[in-house]
Amino acid sequence: TILLVEDEVSIRRLARRVLEKLGYTVLEATNGADALEVAGRYPGRIHLLVTDVVMPEMSGPRLAEVIAMARPGIQVLYTSGYTEHEIVHRGAAREGISFLEKPFTPEMLGRKVREVLDGGAD
Repeated sequence: TILLVEDEVSIRRLARRVLEKLGYTVLEATNGADALEVAGRYPGRIHLLVTDVVMPEMSGPRLAEVIAMARPGIQVLYTSGYTEHEIVHRGAAREGISFLEKPFTPEMLGRKVREVLDGGAD
């Protein structure tokens, strides 16, 4: 099960379709507050949080911190239109954090999700 958090509708819809086609259950949220509500209502295990780094009101890294308190062991994959280098300078990236730069292809998303779930962070 993947919690997908993306404020850009077209990217969120595409990512959801790709992930569902690959056999994942996808919970969709538009922002951090929405994600916390969706996760709070979902009774099962959420294996992966896929979240944009830069979002209004609550950043992806802050969302990941809050979700991890309620769901220890959840994996996280950050996405962003900013380069990984810029993300590091914004303080959002740390060693062991998985990152996928936008724009990404469906194949890149599928590969990266599998890599993170299999335990291979960047």
